[in-house]
Parts: sequence; structure tokens; C-alpha cells
Amino acid sequence: MSDLFEGLKQKISGRNLKIVFPEGLDARILTAAGRLAKENLVTPILVGNIEEVQEKAKELGISLDAAEIYDPKSYFAMDELVSAFVERRKGKATEEDARKILLDENYFGTMLVYLNKADGLVSGAAHSTADTVRPALQIIKTKQGVTKTSGVFIMVRNDEKYVFADCAINIAPDSRDLAEIAIESAKTANMFDIEPRVAMLSFSTKGSAKSQETDKVNEAVAEAKRRDPSLMIDGEFQFDAAFVPSVAKSKAPGSQIQGDAKVFIFPSLEAGNIGYKIAQRLGGFEAVGPILQGLNKPVNDLSRGCNDEDVYKLALITAAQGL
Repeated sequence: MSDLFEGLKQKISGRNLKIVFPEGLDARILTAAGRLAKENLVTPILVGNIEEVQEKAKELGISLDAAEIYDPKSYFAMDELVSAFVERRKGKATEEDARKILLDENYFGTMLVYLNKADGLVSGAAHSTADTVRPALQIIKTKQGVTKTSGVFIMVRNDEKYVFADCAINIAPDSRDLAEIAIESAKTANMFDIEPRVAMLSFSTKGSAKSQETDKVNEAVAEAKRRDPSLMIDGEFQFDAAFVPSVAKSKAPGSQIQGDAKVFIFPSLEAGNIGYKIAQRLGGFEAVGPILQGLNKPVNDLSRGCNDEDVYKLALITAAQGL
């Protein structure tokens, strides 16, 4: 396993963190949860029918002695969850509504995180991104000063580590959104011991072309600097000007980013999604994520094509976000 994850394991080990997995009957989830518990990294909370989860784990040869299993239909503190949900939704859900909604494993798991009964949530092995993110946005909500959550990938190849954003959530971010994504991505970089040198990407470098699209990126740079004057950020950059020192010297000689960016902010979701997949498939990078940022508490979304190793790694990341 890469140094990235060894570092995360050291950070979370012995911290008694709890991660809730709403998809407790999924073999991939159970395999990862058993491993996490065995290594004493986190306490898994599995959601599902208790007997069925135990039977499935037994079939797979997995010990759940160090895990907790909760069934929304028989959860001992459901009244507390219902009351808190009604209060949080501020008139948008009655008690009767809440009792029905909280039978959904993702809503139930998200409430456990909201009420500090768990430190984070990992879902998506058998659910869509919307199924995972919607409860988080309704219950946990975004941090003060953050209007939208965003999705980043940590791109890892040997000892190289970079942050790519937003590659998962916001289809057409405006300049304020991009500024927010840049600031939150710098914080994520710090968490993974990646130097937060931020490049705002475009098809133009420092005015080589001018359009509404390049204006948006330039406005985002100015807004990000206004919000956080300590942030090491510049743009607009074509990718080579942000990544290759010789190109930066030629195209952006006065910039504080000289081909040494570590955090790359894409101007749209299509650019970010295409960009990370090219790096992954042609460049041989491991794409870790998507990691959701900007929420008050950590919730992360798996791909439905994930394997148990993906679940294990995303749980480590989620636990680290919960520190």
C-alpha cells in the first residue's frame, strides 16, 4: 500500500473512530469492515438486519466481533433520531415522515453521523451518488461559508500525489463556486500532506485567449485570494503551464506557480472528469475518491463498481477527515 494510506493509518490508529456503512449486507463492505476491525483502525457500524448481516459475514469467514450492527427497524434510539431529524428539516418532515424516511439505510446512517454516534459514512457500493449525497446535504449540510459540496480525487503514482477537483459533483461551477472548490481542495491537500499549490485550469494561460470561460477562471482566482490571502493560487493556466517548469517560465514568467502546482482545479465537471480518467488510464495514476469536501462531517461515495480494497481505502480517508 502506498505511503499515502500508511500515513492515514498512522493518523487514525488508536483514535477509536467509528465509520458507518449503510450497505451492511454487501460482501465488499463486509470484507473491508472485517479488515478494518481486525487491524483496529476503526470500529465499523454496519446497517442492516442483524441476523442477515451476521449470517452473511459467517458465510464469508469474516469476524464482526469488533463491529457494531444496527437495524433501523429495531434501533434502540430511533426516537432520538426521529426527533433530531424533524428539528433539522425545519418543518419539511413530520414525525410520521421521519419514521418512514429513517428506515432508509443512508438516511439512518447519516443521522448517526449527525448525532456524533459515528465519525463518518461510506456508501455507494449499491447506491447511486444521489442516494449517498442527498441525505448528507439535507442533514449534515455544508460548512459555514461553503455553499456547495465538491468531489476531489487524490491522484497517486509511486511517490507522486496530486489533487484534482471538481471531478464528481458540480456540472457548471461559476467563479464563486470555483473559488470555494479551490479553497476546500487546498485544505484536502494539507490533510494528505500534499503541498497546497493551486492552479486554476483553462484552455488559456494568462490571457493567451479571452472569453467568458477564461474570465470566469480569472474571477475565481481573485475571489479565492480575497477569501484566503494566504492561499498559494494562480491562473488561468493551461495544464502544461501549471505542471511543466519550462512551459511556466515561457508562458507565465511572473506567476508564483512555476510548473510546480499540486492541486488542479478544473473549470467544469466534464473537464475534471475527463482529465482524471485520462491520468488514470493513460498515465497509470491511481485515482482515490471521489472524496466529498465542504460538508460539516465526512460522507464519502463509492463507485458501484468498487472492490473491497476501494472500500477499505475510502474508509481510511473518511476516518482521517473525521479527526
